[in-house]
Amino acid sequence: MKKTVFLGALTVAGLAASAAMASTLDDVKARGKLNCGVSTGVPGFEAPDANGVWQGFDVALCRSVAAAVLGDSNAVEFVP
Repeated sequence: MKKTVFLGALTVAGLAASAAMASTLDDVKARGKLNCGVSTGVPGFEAPDANGVWQGFDVALCRSVAAAVLGDSNAVEFVP
C-alpha cells in the first residue's frame, strides 16, 4: 500500500515538473533568446575574450542549447 501511494505521488510530481518545463521552454521560444548565467573570469569555462566575446565550455554549452531550441547558436544573452 505504501509503495503504491509513493509511486502515485512520484508520478504526479513528475507530471507537474514536466508541465513546468514545457512552460519554461515556451517562454524561451517566445523571448527568442536563451539567458545563460555566467561568472566572470573563470577561464576555460566562462570568460570574455579581448573583444568582449564570451568563450569557454559553459558558453559553448549554452550556444548548443540555443541552436537546438531556437535554431540559432547566437541567440544567447550571457548574464553575469
